[in-house]
Amino acid sequence: MNYAYEIRRQAEAAPRAALPAVTAALWKAFGEGHLSEAEAEALSGLIEAKSIAPTPVARPRKAVGSRPRTDASMERRRRWAASGRLPPGLAARFTVGEQAVLAIIAVETVKRGDCRLCHEHVAATAGVSRSTVKAALRQARMLGLVTIEERRLARFRNDTNVVRITSREWAAWLRLARSDERSAVPHQPGGGVKLVTRTNTPVSYAVNLEGWRERKGCRKATGDRSAGASPQMHEPGIQGISRAG
Repeated sequence: MNYAYEIRRQAEAAPRAALPAVTAALWKAFGEGHLSEAEAEALSGLIEAKSIAPTPVARPRKAVGSRPRTDASMERRRRWAASGRLPPGLAARFTVGEQAVLAIIAVETVKRGDCRLCHEHVAATAGVSRSTVKAALRQARMLGLVTIEERRLARFRNDTNVVRITSREWAAWLRLARSDERSAVPHQPGGGVKLVTRTNTPVSYAVNLEGWRERKGCRKATGDRSAGASPQMHEPGIQGISRAG
């Protein structure tokens, strides 16, 4: 048995915690005469060098398939989740990222009747990853909130899925939110009555406005017609009408 080779092999393969046992075996073999002084010194230097060598720091594992969490993406995610597109009872079953995804699905459904956006578009808008979009849709389908129609174009090519909301609670919530948004729209001053724009239109005859101003400012009782009559009102046309009556 080659003691020098065996101890060297153990020293190279042993972890740092097992080096003291290898050192003990080294000096035991040297004491029994199986190793020369030169071999023992070389093996001792090898063990000592390995014991003081720094342990390589493990590199942090890189997240694969995850969208980087920037401040802008987190803000979009929270804003969509807090937009109120989901009833509170349903929103409690999803994470913040999944709520943002379903909020975009709801907005698209209200506009067009269903959602046909690709997963990448929804993920970029909501500030989440593509896997979060798929997880949100999978969970919503399991709960019976939506139906997902797959559209195959070829053997290895698909069109975007068609997502439709089937939950009555969710649909009623969206109708209520839409009616509230319409009622919250401020009305224009004047109740929508158009303002008359006056124009300086020339006329070919003289206009007497004194009688009109007196009649406009008169607030007398309607029973006393004789008292309310004004001398300027007895024009030929008006007198003819009173005699005919």
